[in-house]
Order: sequence, then structure tokens, then C-alpha cells
Amino acid sequence: MDNNQKPIILTGDRPTGPLHLGHYVGTLKNRVTLQDKYQCYFIMADLHTLTTNCTKEATSTLNHRVREMVLDYLSVGIDPQKSVIYQQSRVPQVTYFSQIFNNLVTVPRAQRVPTLKDVMHDLNIKNPSMGLLNYPILQAADILMFKANLVPVGKDQESHIEVTREIARDFNRLFGETFPIPKALIGDVGSLVGTNGQAKMSKSIGNCIYLSDDQATVTKKVMSMYTDPTRIKPTDPGHIEGNPVFIYHDAFNPNKDEVADLKDRYQKGTVGDVEVKQKLAKAINDFLDPIRQKRAEYQSSPELIEKIITEGSQKATQIAQKTLKEVLSAMGIQN
Repeated sequence: MDNNQKPIILTGDRPTGPLHLGHYVGTLKNRVTLQDKYQCYFIMADLHTLTTNCTKEATSTLNHRVREMVLDYLSVGIDPQKSVIYQQSRVPQVTYFSQIFNNLVTVPRAQRVPTLKDVMHDLNIKNPSMGLLNYPILQAADILMFKANLVPVGKDQESHIEVTREIARDFNRLFGETFPIPKALIGDVGSLVGTNGQAKMSKSIGNCIYLSDDQATVTKKVMSMYTDPTRIKPTDPGHIEGNPVFIYHDAFNPNKDEVADLKDRYQKGTVGDVEVKQKLAKAINDFLDPIRQKRAEYQSSPELIEKIITEGSQKATQIAQKTLKEVLSAMGIQN
């Protein structure tokens, strides 16, 4: 890597639905910071969605979901002037890379990726498609075609990055030094518990507060949030440890004195759930208001969203084509 070049990061999301507060806490907040220190490529990984739902009903709405996700990105502060935001399916070279890399990974190795069984279990998939089996290999193509140095992922995706590292090492050994060996950048932020208190915030479970929710929707969701089940009356002493309402207060209420007072009174049984939730709803809405405002500005210019996706995908394609030329030359397929 050129000493004057920023290290390269590749990260992004599958456009399966709107992003929520859990995404913000877990990844988006960090990405906004990373784009000032690194050359960031943010992928709208629409081809990856096909691995679990390849139907006309799903594919016909993909472009809409990509645009909505770009709106989410822009609304939290990801800047297309600093970073490249692109749509995976608009960069055809990724499938070429994936086909080459398929031949460097054995079937037993692909089957050993632990997330394969997790996805099959969670989505009740009895017979996985080749696309699902090859998911980490397509992900390796996403990463290596930009010669990414770092890949921010959750702990559950670390095994995918190990596949990418193996592919890079094997290609370099067989055909000469071509790819850097990327590292997984594991975030130290835990997942945000869902509003039902039973699991992490998840679109599939529907226990989310979305970045795009309006004030009334947020208030309704907060007022129906799971809290301390052992507390029958407002005068009963309550538990704050593991209580979703206070987890959210800690994450989104900047008034730490108010939070400390609510915790103290909750434990003593001198404040009801209604007051605690009302103040949480206000805190979350205050947090989301500038995000909503920025989203509305971009939403009023759909042609600008399309321009950002198109230009980002063109930039990504230029880099991918350059890397592909290097790869084919290293392999002796093209001079």
C-alpha cells in the first residue's frame, strides 16, 4: 500500500429492510467516524440477499430497499464525498472474482463455516442453495477486489473473514503477491436488546425502533416496551439491571442526572413505568430528530439518491476492473 494512501475498509449491509437503533449503536455510529480515517467502501449487498430469498416478490423490491438503506446511511452522517456508497449488483466484476475464488475453496471448508448452520436454523432452511454455501466466497470477492485492509464485522461474521484471509493467502501463494491479507475489525459494542427484552433488536422478530420511525411511532413502541416483570405496582421496588427501558436510557438519554434519578427512584419504588418510558420516548425522539431532518432533505431529492448510488457504483467498478486485470495477468489468463 502507498504510504500516502489511507487504509481501505469494506463494510455494509444486506438491504433486507430499514435500519434500526441497534444498527446505529452496533455499526453506523462507528462508520461515521471511520470515514475520516480510512478510505471506506460501503456496500449495499443486494446479491447476498438472494442466498436466502430468491423469489420475484423479493427481487422486485430490492432497488427500493437499496435506496431506503442509502437514505438511512446519509441521515446518520455517512458522507458520499468522503466514502464510496455502491450497489453490489452494479459492479459485475464481483461475480468474476467469486467464480475464481470458488476454485480455491473446498466444499468441506465451505460447509464448516459456523454461520451456515445458524442461518439454516434461524430461517428453517432444510436444503441450502449453492448461493448460501458460497456466501463467504462472494463476501471475499467484495473485500479483495478493493484490496481492503480492514473489514468491520460483528463477532458472528469473523469466520467469514477467515475464509477471505485463506483465499488471499492461497491466491498469493499460487499466483504471486496480489492481495493484502485483510483483518476483521470486531466492534466492542454489544447488540442492543429488543423492545420485547427477549433478544437483540432484529428486523425479523419485529422488536425494533427504526431510524425512519416518526415521533408517534417511537412513543407508541417505547410505551409498550418490556420492563421488569416482577414489578406489579409502581410502588414496588424495581430492577434496572437487564431492564430494556434503562438500557435504552443509558444509550440514548444524554441527561445522565435524569437517568440516575430515575434509576434511584425505580429501585425504591417511587416512580412508575409510565414516567420512565415517557422520558425515554422524549430522549429517543430528540436523538432521532436531526436524523429525521437530514433524511427528509435527501428524500425530497430522489434524483440525488440515484446519483449517489450510480456514481459510487461507477467508482467501485473502476477499482474492481483494475484489480481484476491484475488478477488475470497474475494467473496468466490475460496479459
